[in-house]
Amino acid sequence: MASVELNIELAWSPEPGRVQVLPLRLPIGATVEQALAHLPLGVPQQTVGIWGHKAERHDGLRDGDRVEVYRPLTVDPMEARRRRHEVHGGRRIVSRHRPMGRG
Repeated sequence: MASVELNIELAWSPEPGRVQVLPLRLPIGATVEQALAHLPLGVPQQTVGIWGHKAERHDGLRDGDRVEVYRPLTVDPMEARRRRHEVHGGRRIVSRHRPMGRG
């Protein structure tokens, strides 16, 4: 029997080093905008993505997607990478894993 709902995660970071994750069940055909409607009041809706890839609010969701709300950058990404490289002695750092199929 096919599912009539999508299991989605809605994730945001209220402050550096802290992530909130809200599991959602949305109807088939739901969009990023419908997931964002479940954010608590006061959470700024800046740029959004699905599993680390920028998304538009009208984009459709698939079962297992993680909708992420991003805070504005406070450090240039290249500078942050340089700092991590110095701290970790040049060894490769894997920061996140994405599920297969969302390339």
